[in-house]
Amino acid sequence: MIICRRSLVITLTGCSLGFGTVYTATVFAQPEERPDAALNMLVHEPPTMEDLENSELHPELKKVIRYGHDLFTNTQQLRGENVFNDMNCSSCHLGEGRVPFSAPVWAAAITLPDFRGKNQHVNNLEERIAGCFAYSMNGVPPEYGSDEMLALSAYHQWLATGAPMYPDKPIYGRGFPAPDEPAEEPDYARGEAAYQQNCSICHQNDGSGHYENGEYVFPAPWGDGSNNWGAGIARVETMAGFIYQNMPLGQPRSLSDQDAWDIAYYINSQERPQDPRYTGDVADTAERFGPTFHNRSLYGQTREHDGHVLGDHDNFGEKGDIKPWNVGMPRFENLSEE
Repeated sequence: MIICRRSLVITLTGCSLGFGTVYTATVFAQPEERPDAALNMLVHEPPTMEDLENSELHPELKKVIRYGHDLFTNTQQLRGENVFNDMNCSSCHLGEGRVPFSAPVWAAAITLPDFRGKNQHVNNLEERIAGCFAYSMNGVPPEYGSDEMLALSAYHQWLATGAPMYPDKPIYGRGFPAPDEPAEEPDYARGEAAYQQNCSICHQNDGSGHYENGEYVFPAPWGDGSNNWGAGIARVETMAGFIYQNMPLGQPRSLSDQDAWDIAYYINSQERPQDPRYTGDVADTAERFGPTFHNRSLYGQTREHDGHVLGDHDNFGEKGDIKPWNVGMPRFENLSEE
């Protein structure tokens, strides 16, 4: 058995890849070719925290990376200052941000700075992390250059150890790739039934998540404890990709394409905190940010079964009227047009 270590670009035909376990993301050669074989793609095995301890990095840098890992896996320690819902970074980026097809975060470290359509300018790694706080955590980001932001950035970059900057090959396992288009249009009633059957045991019938001793174990997929309407996973295709590639936990790709789309449609038809870019009018907000974002979400649309207009409220969740300082911040306005 051949074990592919660290970063490599697979260019040989006939080499088939699969993952030993979903949480270690170790790549093994298999005797049979799989449909998701990573041919001619960048395959990277992120280092572990054990690798960090065995590395020759400066002890002070190791401390910072450990702190970044701690913040990533327990972002709730910043609750009330930077986080205003029940999420951790690792709620969406599973396996400490290392798992392929669960938006492994090392990919950001080797592809940024880059242009981002969501805010229409070039973003660096810190700004990308800040966006996750503003939307996915329904929070307020740590300041650029702060201890917390430096630690999180250092952890991202540690996971990217050995991977080339700006790779000229597609990255294997990047993002939340959506399943194939369903045979039928996503449906609320089918999605509700599939959610109750496959998801409610961890996330509850009402989407409130699972708690033990006052601390959440499984996150809330909607409601005030969840991401707000501006988070990437509020887009149906992104949620469908996350579900198909990762859920139920420990059983990736066990749901049908149709079930993944239906569940995503059902979850994203539920209310959540307001998009921090809200202009005061849901239709105006949906139109203003439609071309770069909301044309792929259900924000501003009317639920057929009860006539409710999604996002038509001024509920910003636990953070109230606190506005993330990074939202709407212009960049590079002094650069001339070419």
